[in-house]
Amino acid sequence: MPRFEPHPERRPAVVTGASSGIGAATAVALAAAGHPVVLGARRVERLDELAGVIRDGGGEAVVLPLDLTDAGSVAAFGAAAEGAVGAVEVLVSNAGDVQPVDTWSDPAEFARQMQVNLLGAQALVHALVPQMVARCRGDVVFVTSEVAVRPRPHVAGYAASKAGLEGFAAAMAMECEGTGVRVGMVRPGPSTTEQGTTWSEGSVNKVVSSWSGWGFLRHSGGLRPAELADAVVAMVSVPRGTRWALLEVQPEAPVRTEEQG
Repeated sequence: MPRFEPHPERRPAVVTGASSGIGAATAVALAAAGHPVVLGARRVERLDELAGVIRDGGGEAVVLPLDLTDAGSVAAFGAAAEGAVGAVEVLVSNAGDVQPVDTWSDPAEFARQMQVNLLGAQALVHALVPQMVARCRGDVVFVTSEVAVRPRPHVAGYAASKAGLEGFAAAMAMECEGTGVRVGMVRPGPSTTEQGTTWSEGSVNKVVSSWSGWGFLRHSGGLRPAELADAVVAMVSVPRGTRWALLEVQPEAPVRTEEQG
């Protein structure tokens, strides 16, 4: 049987999209597990607040600006992250954006969804993963979405980019096989985050009505960010010698009362 070195106790981790939602909860959970975290996002003031919470809890946190639509920002972020916390052991590629972009929408809007959700993730991998491969260790987790395999209308840009991200992650897992770098995906179902809160009322009504008609809104249950953070932490914490390739997390439906049948 092959033998694997155990994880070091201190595993510097990078979390993108850390200013809110799943990214913020994941950063808190990793810090609570004893790992220094690098927080990356555009909203630096929100990162500063989160870093304060982590430090007040006894954890380590570093704030770095990151714009996944800017190649220079991604490259600078990667270099600064390793300079701040040392060799990165964990990369959580979580940053994402969902907008009401139809298949026939403005190509520029469609392209922006691709840039944030797919191309930015690839640029981040380029900045950080070769060093992991050279060290023969590390964990990379991509936070995807159930729309990658169950597309929904009126968010075509998001669905296409997340499907592309899952294809990219699967290919990367094969390329990393035997290098000591593990690659996995956490695929959330319906979640309660800030995504969609910037949409116009008209867009919300249009999308919700369409999704309901297609049967996508089965019940009112929604995942909380902390529940998805638990999945990410579990994936990177499994002992060496095992790789969790995909963990899909779905919200449990509220328990029916006797009156509801």
